[in-house]
Amino acid sequence: MKDLRIVFMGTPEFAVTILKHLVVHNYNVVGVITAPDKPAGRGRKLNESAVKKYASETNLTILQPTNLKDEVFNRALKNLEADLQIVVAFRMLPKIVWKMPKYGTFNLHASLLPEYRGAAPIHWAIINGETKTGVTTFFIDDKIDTGEIILQQEISIKSDETVGTLHDKLMFLGANLVSQTVDLISTENFSTRKQPNLEEKSASKLNPENCKIDWTDSLDNIYNKIRGLNPFPAAWTILKNEEDEISTKIYAIRKEKRKHSFVSGKIIFTKKELKIAVKNGFIIVDEIKLSGKRKMDAKSLLNGFTFSTEAKFI
Repeated sequence: MKDLRIVFMGTPEFAVTILKHLVVHNYNVVGVITAPDKPAGRGRKLNESAVKKYASETNLTILQPTNLKDEVFNRALKNLEADLQIVVAFRMLPKIVWKMPKYGTFNLHASLLPEYRGAAPIHWAIINGETKTGVTTFFIDDKIDTGEIILQQEISIKSDETVGTLHDKLMFLGANLVSQTVDLISTENFSTRKQPNLEEKSASKLNPENCKIDWTDSLDNIYNKIRGLNPFPAAWTILKNEEDEISTKIYAIRKEKRKHSFVSGKIIFTKKELKIAVKNGFIIVDEIKLSGKRKMDAKSLLNGFTFSTEAKFI
């Protein structure tokens, strides 16, 4: 097995786990490419990416290009003399970058490609009510998430799974798949398969519009949407409470299938329970955040907040 010189590219916490797995298992990581530091918070202090923080702690060579086609960056990248590049939650690479190493560049994607190409595959798998997903390694080409597949591993999605729990499962599953992929490539004895040209399910970028809850939708669709956005970025709605309209994020929930005569969005509450009427049942809220307040369990909210008898989510 060859001791391949690896350049790793990634930015968020998801990518850190994969990088750490490579370092701990003594893969030869010769450089890390991550996003430039960005100002954040009230003081606008420069914030380092999660990958940069870990790479700094482990004394890895770090490059932070603003432009991936920049000549200075490309010279620095070439000087690392990588045999292989690995991309995890980074950005689209120009051909000059992904073609540079002898063994090419592969990406880890958190879905069973060709399904859920795009920015938010973990969220959309849950939102769409899937019962399985997985991780895929594939060689990068000139389009997004379309390259030839190297390895895939499947995992089931539990009926009460949230994006937070599934994210962590796929993160550790992905770390193992990446190391298996490196080992396979190093043998030079492997085959890839082309992705089928199917109308795959999309994993488009999340935004305020597609994270808003539609209370006229079905019980299952609403339930899936809320857990598919819990805890980040969180499904949101507007609480109409007499004259007030309060932006609200909803996190942990349960569902109750039951026929009733309430209008969709109607809030039914007791001293201990908060639930919302939808078609053929109720969404029971366990964790919620009203604008200007901290995230709290429903019982705590009910202890200090007064809902009008006509209160509803719109």
